[in-house]
Amino acid sequence: MFTFRRTDRYDGDILGEIHAAAWEAAYAPFFDPEFAADGVRSRLTRWHARVAPGADTSTTMLLAERDGRALALSAFGPSSTRPGLAEILSFYSHPDSWGSGVAAALMTETLHHLRDAGFARTHLWTLRDTPQSRRFYTKCGFTGTGAERPFDFGDGKPLTQVEYEHGC
Repeated sequence: MFTFRRTDRYDGDILGEIHAAAWEAAYAPFFDPEFAADGVRSRLTRWHARVAPGADTSTTMLLAERDGRALALSAFGPSSTRPGLAEILSFYSHPDSWGSGVAAALMTETLHHLRDAGFARTHLWTLRDTPQSRRFYTKCGFTGTGAERPFDFGDGKPLTQVEYEHGC
């Protein structure tokens, strides 16, 4: 039903489209409208640098597709804050695909990649006040660690993120 592939240098637009649409649906309501609109615009273009030749190769990025259309993305690699663990840095599915099973399938594929890379555990951060995301991660076998941190998206009004962990 779904296929998975590593991103390549030509995927900046599709990564941006998925990220911007998902971010707008899930996160924009937390911000002033002008800041949210700027956030959507920046997410449309920021992925080009991440897939450009010579970009950081410590992060693996996957796309999940159905019938040739990319629907979800994950970006992951070694944790910069928890030695020995992996970290899922970005995980988004296009709102058009919510409820289709693509996100769960991509999470399974992501965890397989991490296990094959030798990681026994992975962690991620998500906003505390996004119950849909938190339910999704719990459904995928993640558990909350109890850790919280403020995260400022750039508007000077930090939001609380919570950490989840999973055995690969």
